[in-house]
Amino acid sequence: MCLMNPASLAISLGAALAYGIYLNGGRTVRLSLIGLLPMVLAAALLNPAFNHEGATVLAYLPSGNPLTLESVAYGFAAAVMLAAVILWFSCYTAVMTSDKFVYLFGRVIPALSLVLSMTLRFVPRFRAQLHVVTETQRCVGRGVSDGLMLRRVKNAVAILSIMLTWALENAIETADSMKSRGYGLPGRTAFSIYRFDSRDKAALCWLIFCGFYIAAGWLAGGLYFRYFPTIKGVGAGAFPISFQAVYLALCLTPVVLNLHEDRTLKRLQKERDALNA
Repeated sequence: MCLMNPASLAISLGAALAYGIYLNGGRTVRLSLIGLLPMVLAAALLNPAFNHEGATVLAYLPSGNPLTLESVAYGFAAAVMLAAVILWFSCYTAVMTSDKFVYLFGRVIPALSLVLSMTLRFVPRFRAQLHVVTETQRCVGRGVSDGLMLRRVKNAVAILSIMLTWALENAIETADSMKSRGYGLPGRTAFSIYRFDSRDKAALCWLIFCGFYIAAGWLAGGLYFRYFPTIKGVGAGAFPISFQAVYLALCLTPVVLNLHEDRTLKRLQKERDALNA
């Protein structure tokens, strides 16, 4: 979100799309085409209609305001940035589960980590429970499509009341359960299937290096790009190219790690099959 350089935006969007396709398959493609593409086009078209800054006038709108090349370029850049952020968050929701979040922050911020973990789990569980309640009510003739409009509204309100009661009771039960287990107390141990090993240390060092290098390049102006009053960016050179290369490597890190793990798993399966044969 901090890098508005067109090359950085293209790298971020491309890497997010590649990782999303790896994680979710065709679901990411549908999200990109059905949800993101109209949003990108709308943002790119609306910005020039309200933003008239820029020195290069392409035409004049019926209202008399100028349509500038800089406003069009900035609209497309902002739209691409928004699409990349949404795709990255879709990847986050596919990877980051509640148990991982509690493992990372359970000892540092136990109360907040529990609340965030419950929040992450709430949406899919709420949808599943809503489906169960809706089907149950429909089977007894109290669905949202049964009867006249007033009856449908009453049935919908009843389903909403059931869901709110279920959500509140579930939250209270979870809080009481965690409190009875001593969650958050000093010295309390917790079981976890995750272990911080040498691979995690290497990955953390790689992320710190990439983050520090990109931050240094951003502060030094190696990723500089402006849209107003005229379009101007940093010239091509060894350092600007190196910053973009490191940013590309950072964005592709999850894809490379997953592909490497897939190849390793396939190799181990072949070796196991060979030994069994």
